[in-house]
Amino acid sequence: MAACGRPIYFHYTPTSASWLNQIEIWFGILSRKALKQASFTSTDDLKTAIEAFIKHHNQQAQPFKWRRREVKGSQIKNTIANLRN
Repeated sequence: MAACGRPIYFHYTPTSASWLNQIEIWFGILSRKALKQASFTSTDDLKTAIEAFIKHHNQQAQPFKWRRREVKGSQIKNTIANLRN
């Protein structure tokens, strides 16, 4: 039992399932929209670009919408093969 009196449940996810981690999704958006193909002359310029992106992003931010998609047999076989490597 946890200190708060409630049980703690651990959910293990495969390392190939980073899409489950919302912060990785957010950093992917930051990378694509603010950092990709960019050039910075100093760390202050980089910091300014990141802060500007965050300010703009937060004005229209909404929760991620999770969608269930159909997984075909060949995708499962490929995933299992990749996990074995």
